[in-house]
Amino acid sequence: MRVKGDHLNKIETALSSGGAAKSSVVASWSRSARLHGLDPTTRRKPERLDQAALAEARSRAGQMIQLANPVLDELFRAVGGMGACVLLADEAGVPVDRRGTRADDVVFDDWGLWLGAIWSEEMEGTNGIGTCIAEGRPVMIKRDQHFLARNTGLSCIASPIHDSSGRVAGVLDVSSARADLNDGFSRLIAHSVSDAARRIEVELFRAAHPGERIVLLPQSANGSGAVVAVDRDDIVVGLSHGARLALGLNAGQKFAPKPLADILGHSEPDGFEDAERAVLLRAMARADGNVSAAARALGVSRATLHRKLGPRAEES
Repeated sequence: MRVKGDHLNKIETALSSGGAAKSSVVASWSRSARLHGLDPTTRRKPERLDQAALAEARSRAGQMIQLANPVLDELFRAVGGMGACVLLADEAGVPVDRRGTRADDVVFDDWGLWLGAIWSEEMEGTNGIGTCIAEGRPVMIKRDQHFLARNTGLSCIASPIHDSSGRVAGVLDVSSARADLNDGFSRLIAHSVSDAARRIEVELFRAAHPGERIVLLPQSANGSGAVVAVDRDDIVVGLSHGARLALGLNAGQKFAPKPLADILGHSEPDGFEDAERAVLLRAMARADGNVSAAARALGVSRATLHRKLGPRAEES
């Protein structure tokens, strides 16, 4: 088939000319051919897990599936009309949940954009889900950027989902077989996919830190999902992937708990007396300025609170 021959020639030319050093797509082609030994002209369809293995994969990803449900629904409402499907894959590149229209299901099932298909780069070469996992970053693989010729009718936009320790736990992917998906729409979809993936990350992070305060860092204003978990002593005990990036930490790198004020770059009271005074003032604020109520909450007398706060200890 001429298309397959042209695609093979394109890949061979790119690899022989040293394109892997200049292009992330060609670098992925190089991994596909040289590391994984794949043939771009193969006609086999994606391998799929059997029902038992798929059920096990879905069970392992159960929390992510549950927390991602509303996000997948919202994303599909935005892109489903463009002839796209939404896939939630696990860390092995296996879709464990999806959204699609019934009219398109037969086509996407035939492509392998379905539950249980194995879309790792090792199995399918350059593709949205597999290359996203391999590189740990959002990717857009459009049509003939795929390694296997039989996948060149697809456009795939994917973003990684990181767990509470910063490791890739899954991938959110939007795939379409439409040939008229232009660059403008692709960029809009890419933004929506990345934003949705960050929202799932934050929900996973919340679930990993029950009972602790979740604080949004200023860096999260750009949608990075930079949040931290803070205990009752105002010590940061956990960092999301976005927070790790903001603080220059790698995924899985050990994090030593630090005061929230240090992370935010805020000043704190110096010495025991100032720290004590800060505790007393917080108690007064919680009691709406009522000295008696604040004293009871702290387990001290009104006279002690008056003495330590001085002029501030005025009954409301």
